[in-house]
Amino acid sequence: MTESLKKHIREYIDISDEKLEKYCSAFMLRKIKKKEFLLKEGEICEFEGFVVSGCFKVFHTHHNAAEQILYFGIENWWISDIDSFVNRIPSKLNIQALEDSEILLIPKNEKEELYAEMPEIERLMRLKFQKSIIALQRRIIDNLSKPSDERYVEFLKDYPQTAHRLTNIQIAAYLGVTPEFISRIRKKIVSKS
Repeated sequence: MTESLKKHIREYIDISDEKLEKYCSAFMLRKIKKKEFLLKEGEICEFEGFVVSGCFKVFHTHHNAAEQILYFGIENWWISDIDSFVNRIPSKLNIQALEDSEILLIPKNEKEELYAEMPEIERLMRLKFQKSIIALQRRIIDNLSKPSDERYVEFLKDYPQTAHRLTNIQIAAYLGVTPEFISRIRKKIVSKS
C-alpha cells in the first residue's frame, strides 16, 4: 500500500531506499467508509494523512450549520488539520470521506522523530507546505477578486480529476456559492457547447 506514497515522495526529493522504507513503515493504513469521519471538530488531530484511494472533504461547519469546504483530498494528496496537529489544540475542522477510501496515517510523535533522523523528510514536508501555502494564497486572491462563475470554471479546469466526483452542493460549499448558482452555471456552459 505504500507504493504510491514512495512514488510521490521520489517526485520531490532524493532519498535512499533504506530511509524511504523506514519513513513509509511509520504509516498505518486505514480504510474509511463513505460518510465516515476521519476527524471531527473538537478533536485533536493526531495525524497527517496521505490519500491512497478515494476522496475526502476538509470542512468547517458554520454556526448556521452550513458547510464551508476548505479543500478536497484525493489520491496522492495530503490531508490534516495542520493547526490542530502542530499546536495540539482542538480542531475547528472535520475530515469526512466522500467515497470509500484508503489513507496512510502517520502519528505526530513518529513524524517528529523521523524529522530529526532524516533531513530529507523535513525537506519534503517543507516543499509540500510551500505548495499548499501558494495554493491557499491563490485561492484567497481569487475569492476576493474574481466573480463566482469564473472561479467555478477555473475549479473545473484546475481539478478535473476531482470535480466529476463531487455534487453541486459540495462544489458550492467550496466556492462559497449556492448549489442553485452551480446548476445555473452548468446549464449555461452546456448551452454554449
